[in-house]
Amino acid sequence: MAQLAVGVSFLSEYARLEKKVQKATDKALELFGEHTHAGLHLEKITNSRDPQVRTIRIDKFWRGVVAAPVKGDRYTLLHVLPHDDAITWAQSHSLSVNEVTGVLEISDVQALAALADQHGQQPADELLFAGVSDADLTRLGIDARVLAAARTLRDEPALDAIAELIPENQADVLRALAAGYSVEDVWADVVAPRIPDEPIDPEDLDAAVERTRGRIALVDGPDELLALFSKPMAMWRVFLHPAQESVAYRPTYWGSAQVTGGPGTGKTVVALHRVAHLVRTKELSPKSVLLTTYTRGLADALDRDLAQLLDPAERAAVEVLNVDRWALGVVREKHGSVPIATEQQLRSRLTGSEFTPAFLLDEWREVVLANAVTDEASYLAAPRRGRGRGLTKAQKRVVWAVLDRFATGLRADGLWTWHTIADEAARLVAARERPPFRHVVVDEIQDLHPSQWRLLRAAVATGPDDLFLTGDPHQRIYGNHVSLKQVGITVAGRSTRLRINYRTSAEILRWSLGVMADVAVADLSDGLDSLDGYRSALRGEVPDVVGHTTAAAEAEDLALALEQWREDGVAWADMAVVARTNKLVDTLRSTLTRLGVPTTALGDAAPDAVRVGTMHGMKGLEFRCVAIAAVGADRLPSPGAITAAEEDPVRHMLDVQQERCLLFVAATRARERLRVSWTGEPSPLLPSPLLPAS
Repeated sequence: MAQLAVGVSFLSEYARLEKKVQKATDKALELFGEHTHAGLHLEKITNSRDPQVRTIRIDKFWRGVVAAPVKGDRYTLLHVLPHDDAITWAQSHSLSVNEVTGVLEISDVQALAALADQHGQQPADELLFAGVSDADLTRLGIDARVLAAARTLRDEPALDAIAELIPENQADVLRALAAGYSVEDVWADVVAPRIPDEPIDPEDLDAAVERTRGRIALVDGPDELLALFSKPMAMWRVFLHPAQESVAYRPTYWGSAQVTGGPGTGKTVVALHRVAHLVRTKELSPKSVLLTTYTRGLADALDRDLAQLLDPAERAAVEVLNVDRWALGVVREKHGSVPIATEQQLRSRLTGSEFTPAFLLDEWREVVLANAVTDEASYLAAPRRGRGRGLTKAQKRVVWAVLDRFATGLRADGLWTWHTIADEAARLVAARERPPFRHVVVDEIQDLHPSQWRLLRAAVATGPDDLFLTGDPHQRIYGNHVSLKQVGITVAGRSTRLRINYRTSAEILRWSLGVMADVAVADLSDGLDSLDGYRSALRGEVPDVVGHTTAAAEAEDLALALEQWREDGVAWADMAVVARTNKLVDTLRSTLTRLGVPTTALGDAAPDAVRVGTMHGMKGLEFRCVAIAAVGADRLPSPGAITAAEEDPVRHMLDVQQERCLLFVAATRARERLRVSWTGEPSPLLPSPLLPAS
């Protein structure tokens, strides 16, 4: 029986096909997979450059493009296209096995040949890869056709323009070199993780498909194939690329490990696969692994994605809870009812001094609770990281007296905050005879407070594979700053940075990076984090950036844009509209509904409606198309979220930086299209110039 495989990129294509074409595809491939002689279903292409590229009939109008091996029974579906497009694609492309990494590669040989004809037309010293020898390019897995084309390139935009013509793995190598990485760095980061243990047979397409698991989904029969197609985007979210796989499936880390990277680099996917590795390689009792993150919504998303990787028996070994929910359960078990004070209640208890309630509350959270301060002497000695307003020793004594009375009053009245709950949970867990978990995997680490980190440190014994941490300081949206060393976690020698974005197009990424400008962002190791070398593996449309004179005009134009996306084949549920505040979100939903656009909240499971929510709510989500609305100068930065510069200049700077991070997060949730709009004057956080370069 023929064995089936599907190119992972086809999963997103499949989701965009009309329902009738999806059904025809399902039926054609079911019959194909069941047939003993699958080759009988394949059509040879006249004037084809590669006899291994064939087509299969879907219906009268549509054809599937299939990689057919010379030997073996593993057939891989690459595309489903209109008949003429499928023939054209099959005639111009060729399959090969990379002689260095052994993976299956697809090249547009017709276009590459045309590019190679330009070789020598430019002065050699003006070319992009003038400083890299042919021998080094070959050692990095660049084949002869791609090498000839690469020798014609003058700059990175030229490389971007041909990226779709060349194998993805080779494009990764060239992009890394173009970004300034040395040959040895590219070898270590991009190539080495993909080198197989066994010898490479350049004619064995079956083995190449097996090695290309990050880009090809293997299924054992029609039933598994149809199950894959029933949830294509869910499965897309949990596929690993080779560089990610080496991190997720490393046999053992001799201590805590950390993975960082920009949006779309697959940090969450790596965390999920690390959980799968731990479950399958360790002898674990139920709930031995804690998979956790900052918010409940993100934890729910992790739980759903984990279900794609683990069967029910394996899943029993994992507890998926956000940190606050787990901490609350621990404290309730000991103390019963745990009333949580509101922000307004907290501020009302901090009035009547020379310092504002906002300043005092931040001092309590970011100095007292962050450093586990319990007395005046400890407070006087505590570091005030991120606190821009300096205090004399006399002022510190005044502040401590206020905060000590404040904390005592909360305890007397039986009131808690999420940070005091985390602190108490950490104390209770540390007092247990043994930690509750054998392994802890944490996603979105940049948003956790030191009190939560103390709880996570207490949750697992120090040792091999104790904590596995993933996150991105550039996506810090809750203002928490922490040093892992301060909370007893060391990741030195066990840190990995992912640099390739597999979700967001290069055009959207370029605009989004402009939001961050050159702002320095603190990492979790007492240093600064950088997005240098961060790049996208995808091409797409430039963002649509639009200003309006009235809010009504902005809303009407937004509705028309959403309707156009719909006409272009994007489902309502694959679109999201976001704004800075809940009030703006409510207004947008009401207006869009009145204009005939179906809407629902970001977290709702409505079958076909545009998701509308806040920038904060977009964390951990992704959509084909995203519209960011109401980003005028009076809306972003949000006035209520910014500390006055005269009150605390450093806090003011950090607050503005946090607003940049919010916009950056929202923009990078878009896979294919991004639209940004405002009324009046544009936000100063938007990149300059406002219109992206095409």
